[in-house]
Formats: sequence, C-alpha cells, structure tokens
Amino acid sequence: MSLTDLLVPTYTPMLTNLSAWLGKAKAALPEDEAEALMSARLADDMYPLATQVRFACVQVLEALHRLRGMPFPDRIGALVTQGREAGERPGTIAEAQAVIATTLAEVEALGPAALDADPDGAIVHELPNGMVLDLTARQYARDWALPQFQFHVMTAYAFLRHRGVEIGKADYCAHMLRYLRTGSPAG
Repeated sequence: MSLTDLLVPTYTPMLTNLSAWLGKAKAALPEDEAEALMSARLADDMYPLATQVRFACVQVLEALHRLRGMPFPDRIGALVTQGREAGERPGTIAEAQAVIATTLAEVEALGPAALDADPDGAIVHELPNGMVLDLTARQYARDWALPQFQFHVMTAYAFLRHRGVEIGKADYCAHMLRYLRTGSPAG
C-alpha cells in the first residue's frame, strides 16, 4: 500500500468526523457551554480540547509536507503556537472547524501519489524536547504520523463524550457506513 493510499483515506474521514462532533456539541449545548468545551481538559496536565483539534491538524500538515520533502509553511508553526496557548486563548468551535476545513482542503488537493516519492527515504524527525527520531518515510507514516493523529482525534472525542456531547461509536466511525450492506443482515 502506498503512503498516499494509507494516509489520505484515513485523514479525510476522521477530520470530517472531528468537525461533525464539534458541530454536534455546538448544536446540542447552550452557546456558552459549547464554547467552554474548547478549554476543557481531561486532566490538569493535559492540553485542552482546542489544542487537541489543532494538534490533530498539525500532525496531518506536517506529514503532508515532510513526506513530500517540503519545508513547513509558517501556518504550521502558528497552529502549534495556538495549540500551546489554547489554555489561555482556546478560540471558538467555528474557528476550530475552520482549521479542520483548511487542513481537509490541503489533504483533498493532493495528487494520487503525492506522498509516495520515496517510502524508504530518510526522515529525521526532531521532537520539541530535543530527541531525534531517524525513520524511513514508511516508518514515519506508520509509526508516528498516524498514531499521533489518531491520539489527538481520539482525545478530542473523549473530551466531548466526557462533557456530555451525545456522540458514540457510530459518530467515531461514521465513514464506515459507506461499506454497510443493504438488505438483509449477514449470517
């Protein structure tokens, strides 16, 4: 499986689902309660929901650029800063959905083999704490990009569930409905 075929069909529906969950929160709760969700934390030492959304998008954007050998545009650094500062300035649900929409547009604009130039090529991934990971592009996609993305998406889901937003497994994997057999159940 190519890296494009692995990442794009994962990023697209999960970003779409993430935006839909935020939409459900906004529709179901009074405005002040819905907007307060953006600064909600599951634990005191965890980043708030606003950060989880931004960092999910950062993981996508970093992978798109890193796997194409492109430098990160300034907007990625800005998203990281906004995420780190979200405890003081969480922003709104609408702003979070706009970040998701912009990220989704970049994913959807990729060509059919955009991320596949050299799956065995070297990726040097420097972490903010000074650690450096030496990976191939394939290892980076499989062992870093996808798990980090899923971590932030799942954490956002957990925040919303914990705060009473009525979302469930069907919302988490809404994209799977396209595979649902019509007619009689299997078996």
